[in-house]
Amino acid sequence: MTIAGVPSLRLFLALWPDDATRRSLARQQQEWGWPPGAALVPPEKLHVTLHFLGAVPATRLPALRPLLAVAGQSFELGAEGARTKVWPGGIAVLELAAPPALQELHAALATALRNQGFASELRAYRPHVTFARKATGARPPGAVRPFAWRCDGTWALVRSSPREGYQVVAVDALR
Repeated sequence: MTIAGVPSLRLFLALWPDDATRRSLARQQQEWGWPPGAALVPPEKLHVTLHFLGAVPATRLPALRPLLAVAGQSFELGAEGARTKVWPGGIAVLELAAPPALQELHAALATALRNQGFASELRAYRPHVTFARKATGARPPGAVRPFAWRCDGTWALVRSSPREGYQVVAVDALR
């Protein structure tokens, strides 16, 4: 991908779960009734997007490094207040409640993005885990199984590539 002849990267900032949380999310994903042709997100790629940046010229990647210094407080995501849903366009998700510390991290990252000359989304933040695309007609399970995702260490700058999927470019710990 290029922008005005300059190579670009499709990037986003995300909460990246630990292995135990990832297994729990994958079990939730497996409990759905998936229609033929549904494109399930591989378990190792399950995450919560904090900010989608879209196509960013590769030359701007160093300007994103200061985002790694954004401090946040620890918080927990879990089944309380969570629900499964198929959004318009066939996006199957696990919607999550947004504790104040997550909202504060999201806002701090938005400010840091703007300070570095990047746009941040204006619509309301809806934290979620995408389980599948092309999932119109998917049948969610009756209830969300209990799980606890302690967000006290890992959020990431991630590259999305049509051929290679998601690759973590940089990771930093919440402080």
